[in-house]
Amino acid sequence: MDRSKYAILGDIHANLEALDAVLADAKEQDVSSYICVGDIVGYNANPSECLDRIVDLGCISVRGNHDHYCSHDESLDDFHPLAASVVDWTRSQLSDEQVKFLRSLKLTRMVKGFSIVHSTLDMPEKWGYVFDALDAEAHFSYQSTSVCFHGHTHVPAVYEKNGRVRRRPFSKINLGLGTRYFINTGSVGQPRDGDPRASYVIYSPSEHTCELRRIPYNLEETQNKIRAVGLPERLARRLELGR
Repeated sequence: MDRSKYAILGDIHANLEALDAVLADAKEQDVSSYICVGDIVGYNANPSECLDRIVDLGCISVRGNHDHYCSHDESLDDFHPLAASVVDWTRSQLSDEQVKFLRSLKLTRMVKGFSIVHSTLDMPEKWGYVFDALDAEAHFSYQSTSVCFHGHTHVPAVYEKNGRVRRRPFSKINLGLGTRYFINTGSVGQPRDGDPRASYVIYSPSEHTCELRRIPYNLEETQNKIRAVGLPERLARRLELGR
């Protein structure tokens, strides 16, 4: 039995203040291992520092779409113009070693009996979004583990399959035998569910529990940094709205 206690992080998006607040909370919760479901960089002003934190933790990570485009010189024609402008800026902030690290990240990983992906297991390279049970249905055909964690939408959610797929409320859940779970951790660095607090998950395989945690952080400092480096004002404003 895996008696580790995992902090599952996602969509950090270069928000150092939020990441540090989450890591401090995880330490208080006696977390033993750290997992990241992608998008360490993008949107906010500390991509290099956030990458250093993840590397120093020995955090097992998968590649998100922002991680991919910030480390590959590929066209951004399919990106929203605001996101594309931040990708361009982020590319200029990363060292060669950090670019190499992001490029080395796999799209999916298995971690001691559970799986992680940024988007979905059916076509992880397409960066598909899961907003409802119908979106999750195709993913479950590729999920061989009882639990899979993901991110990408910045909205915490639990999708469970036991016969049919349904979405259920997420605070702290007991994981039942014979049921598969596709769990969105929400976003550390740019929540979009109307709650501006950082979001992450604590997973305890031995206790069969998964807990969503919401952590306040120095949001004003993050906003000031966004403005100081010349990133779009909209990115600063949206943090306080959680949208």
